[in-house]
Amino acid sequence: MLRLFKKSLKTGIVTTSYPQQPDFPAEGFRGLPTWSQERCQRCGNCAEVCPVGGIVLKRGAQDYSYWSLDPKSCLFCGYCAEDCPCGAITLSTEFELAESAQSAGRIDESAANITRIFGRSVHIRHLDAGSCNGCDWEMTTLTGPVYDVQRLGFDFVASPRHADVLMVTGPVTRNLEIAALKTYKAVPAPKLVVAVGSCACSGGICGKSYTSAGGVNHILPVDVYVPGCPPRPQALIQGLLKAVGRRNE
Repeated sequence: MLRLFKKSLKTGIVTTSYPQQPDFPAEGFRGLPTWSQERCQRCGNCAEVCPVGGIVLKRGAQDYSYWSLDPKSCLFCGYCAEDCPCGAITLSTEFELAESAQSAGRIDESAANITRIFGRSVHIRHLDAGSCNGCDWEMTTLTGPVYDVQRLGFDFVASPRHADVLMVTGPVTRNLEIAALKTYKAVPAPKLVVAVGSCACSGGICGKSYTSAGGVNHILPVDVYVPGCPPRPQALIQGLLKAVGRRNE
């Protein structure tokens, strides 16, 4: 026991200060691609190589409307940047991409009311709806000493009946569709749904087919999307804070 205390004192505090202070990604991290209007030659290679069809090319009256990217579907694979002959596309380090669903309205959207309902003790149930486990592994780091979401008032629970928030990973496969619906119904109201990862947000690399719903929003009402393949732990924290109306603290 004394050796454990000695080791803890020697190690010191390892918990990140995020979100109070920015936590920059490691060198070489691939984030959301950015497009340069001036350098683009309008060849269309980026849209052809995008494995999820997230890049849309528009022929408008103004050139800046030519290129658009859906962050919810982006895998950060970098194929678009690698195949761009003029270097108009570069990979940024932007990963805090959580966004609220426009259709979210089951509870009052004001931050004050959400905070009043859920308080500072929010229980989370993870729901795997056919993921590759990449997002799941990132989610497990939230309970470790580095990110420690309990310091922010979040904790994971074993039963959906004890949960306030469902964090769903995967595109919702055909075999897990009924399980996802039953889990959602088991969560007491009011409840929030957070779609984690590109597969959950838009279908990702799996897409929509007879075996895949193509995203959680086709089965359950989603409140917050957290894109990424997989999203970083900081992005997960951002999504949770946005879901309960505490992002701007």
